[in-house]
Parts: sequence; C-alpha cells; structure tokens
Amino acid sequence: MGKQRSGRRGAETPPEIAVIGDLTDHEAEICEKLLAVPAGGECTLYFNSPGGGSYSAISMLALLVLRDLQATGIVTGECSSAAIWPLSACRRRIVTPYSVLLFHPMRWQSEESVQLPEAREWARHFSQLEQEMDLLLAKFLGLTPERLAEWMKPGRYVSGREFAEAGLAELIDLPPRLH
Repeated sequence: MGKQRSGRRGAETPPEIAVIGDLTDHEAEICEKLLAVPAGGECTLYFNSPGGGSYSAISMLALLVLRDLQATGIVTGECSSAAIWPLSACRRRIVTPYSVLLFHPMRWQSEESVQLPEAREWARHFSQLEQEMDLLLAKFLGLTPERLAEWMKPGRYVSGREFAEAGLAELIDLPPRLH
C-alpha cells in the first residue's frame, strides 16, 4: 500500500479509518487498521455506528490508548452506544450539528442456554462491568460521573451541538458547495 500524500509537498496524511455499522461485526477489520498505524502515530476515525458489543468497544479504546495513537474522531452521522468508547479515546473529536450520540446503560444480551449458576455469575459480572465502564467513559470524556449518568439513564440522544457545547468536541458546520 502506497503512502498517502496531502497537498503539501512530502507530507503524509494520516490513515483514515471508517467505523461504520456494528462494532462487533467489523471489529477485526477496524482493529487491523488501527494496528497498521505506527505506535504514537496519527489517524482519523470516521464514525457512523449504532454501537455494538461492550468488549469490542473496550478493545478499540485500549488499542488507541495503549498504542498512544494520536487519533481524531469525526462523527459524520451517528456515534451511539458502544461506539462512544473509542470516540472518547480520540485526542481530538469533531462533530457537526447533525451528528447524534445515544448514551444508554449497557444492555445484557445472551443467545446461549445457560444454567442458573452461570446466569447468576454473569449478572454479577455484568453489574460490575457496567459500573467500571461508565467510570472509564466519564474519565475519557472528561465528564463527572453524575453528568454522564444524566445522559445514560434512562438513555438520551445528544446532538452534535450539545456534545460540543459540553466541551467534548469541536463543532464544524457543513457549508454548502458552490457549483
């Protein structure tokens, strides 16, 4: 794969990675692209995702943080649920007035048949995981846990404008194109 060039002579543009659709369904592809960015390097993530699995979200956040990636996250449409975690790990966040972020408590979903003792253990683990992930998200976004809780319970759509007004992202407008 050749190096991307910007309009500036000799300057490389950071890799661009689309985070589109369900995180869990596209986790391998997104993580592979994140791993291709040199440690400490720059990249741009474009978000239009309704979320996905909690573990996928934490894995992507961990890759961004542990590899010290200088990521810019741009919400081109939706960045909801689990997709908010990797966005929170971006050093720079950009939204438009039309961007939307859905904050809500974690959802427990299992399609497997399990016995009661295992279900009890999962419920215990799930409760602990939800609390820890909420604290982690508040930390990465720079929000108090109380402010995050206002958005999480019972679940709230936050506009790009509101997200930016909370100091969590830069707001850019989409200017009309001149023909």
